[in-house]
Amino acid sequence: MHALGEQVAQTLQETQEFKDLQAAFDTMKADDETYKLFKEFEQIQMDLQQKQMTGQQPTDEDMKHVQEVAGRVSEKDAIKALMDKERGVNDLLTDLNKMITEPIQAIYKG
Repeated sequence: MHALGEQVAQTLQETQEFKDLQAAFDTMKADDETYKLFKEFEQIQMDLQQKQMTGQQPTDEDMKHVQEVAGRVSEKDAIKALMDKERGVNDLLTDLNKMITEPIQAIYKG
């Protein structure tokens, strides 16, 4: 099963959607200011997720900061392009997950 997973991972990397994602990431990363903003936004998301996992609610200050950074992120074409390409890869993964879980769903449908 592990070998099959590695084969699927390799095949994923050969798809146009993956190549487009890699190119969009490389373009975004080439701009230092944009990349720093992207990393900041990523960190904020992880921090908020960690709070939620431990049962904490985000503070008003947290939410204000998220909105401010999200506003700056939405102004960066390179980040918007990256997010668009992420959706393409996520669509592939969603389809793959449906195929993989079909036999399990068939069991429960009887």
